[in-house]
Amino acid sequence: MSPEAASPQLAILQFLTSLQSPARILVAISGGSDSTGLLLLLDEAVKAAPHLKISLCAAAVDHALRAGSADEARKVAALCASLGIPHIIMIWQGDKPKTGIMAAAREARYGLLATAANDFNADLIVTGHTFDDQRETLAMRGLRTEQVSTGIADAVLFDRRFWILRPLLFSSRADIRAFLNERGVPWIDDPSNEDTKYERVRMRRQLSAEACLEKDIGAAWEERLALSAKGAEWLDRYFTLHGGLLGQVMLDGLRQDWAVLDYVLGRLTAVFGGQPFARGRAHMERILAFATGSEPGRMTAGRVVFDLRRDGLYLTRESRGIVPLVLQSGEAGVWDGRFYACNGLSTSIVVEAATPHASSFLSSDLIRGMSQESSAPKSLGAQDTSRFIESITTQTRGGWIPVTSTGMRERMHHLPKAAWKRAIASAPALTSEGAPLSEESSRMIELMPYFAPFDRFLTRFDFIFANRLSAVFATAPYARLPLRSIDGKTI
Repeated sequence: MSPEAASPQLAILQFLTSLQSPARILVAISGGSDSTGLLLLLDEAVKAAPHLKISLCAAAVDHALRAGSADEARKVAALCASLGIPHIIMIWQGDKPKTGIMAAAREARYGLLATAANDFNADLIVTGHTFDDQRETLAMRGLRTEQVSTGIADAVLFDRRFWILRPLLFSSRADIRAFLNERGVPWIDDPSNEDTKYERVRMRRQLSAEACLEKDIGAAWEERLALSAKGAEWLDRYFTLHGGLLGQVMLDGLRQDWAVLDYVLGRLTAVFGGQPFARGRAHMERILAFATGSEPGRMTAGRVVFDLRRDGLYLTRESRGIVPLVLQSGEAGVWDGRFYACNGLSTSIVVEAATPHASSFLSSDLIRGMSQESSAPKSLGAQDTSRFIESITTQTRGGWIPVTSTGMRERMHHLPKAAWKRAIASAPALTSEGAPLSEESSRMIELMPYFAPFDRFLTRFDFIFANRLSAVFATAPYARLPLRSIDGKTI
């Protein structure tokens, strides 16, 4: 977990002693040298230190993309059996996309690993990413931006459920293979690792075996962690959320350090726009130039309307391009990248934008004023949007709670009417079979804010900021790292 080169054995020992225990680790193993080495290194270290109270299980994901993948998965299963490690093969079922296959495979892989971790009652997942992967990633990102990159994160929270840790991130592939050769353990060479149609393979061939990181990744990590902490403080001081739909940045917040403003506005744009990544450099320069300008006005970027007024900058989702989401009985999904919905009814529902011409906006609980007594949504029969004040109520795993600004209780009629009208038009409206839901039916729908840049993949570098944002939206906090220390420092 430290951005310093380390032998595989030392890296694993440091990793295990940093874990909270007892712990059950799911090892993601493909049969390649990196993941096979990870499994054996962990197995030896765990057996040598029973006092750590750590156990292992493993999962192989068969992407079913080429002939022979099933045989490879069975070889992995045999290796795990020989070590006495519980193992499961997860198969990527269904049709595969014709474009963007690598990204789709990655998404499927982590989803299947999370399922396996849940089935094994594991506490965390580990993958065999190495120093070589880190170099390749930094080189590829270096071709796209002049900014210092953090590269591959050593810890990522997936789907708000499982932390994925990479204990060999600063150990070399050559050292891992030397370890396997000493043990007489073979590995499988994936032919796709030699296919030059993939950017990573081309970059791997360009990098020499002696190449070093050109940039101080340790410094980049510290810089990102510091930005996350400063961004969280900025949220406390300068940001207010109105009704879970409209963000307001105080004018003083727009006069803060440029790097912090770039960080927070980039991520707020992604959250309010329902997009998984912050905008690129050109877009952010345009947003920052507008936000720090002296003239009131409006601009749209990243699916977000920025409304600069005398009392601050308002952000909300633009009303265009909001696609309805149909959920069959028992299905769950993310609507517009901004709201998670789960249908507990026996009939299908539609989640769509609450446009002015719609027969209803949100449930009466979703549009009533800030009410601490509110415990469940009621019918979707509201007609008067002036009743839509102060908060929407959203269901979290802990129950129904009001989404409020940080301690603010002002009435919505103090807000700019045009900004608030846009916010209402971006709200989720729920119907079933073309009609508003009844009070009883609405209780069967789970609805909560979704943060597109964080809720699927959250690196530890953004954890502090994301967790504070979660508090602003009154949603459940993110799961903490399953570590007692990082780089020798107690957390």
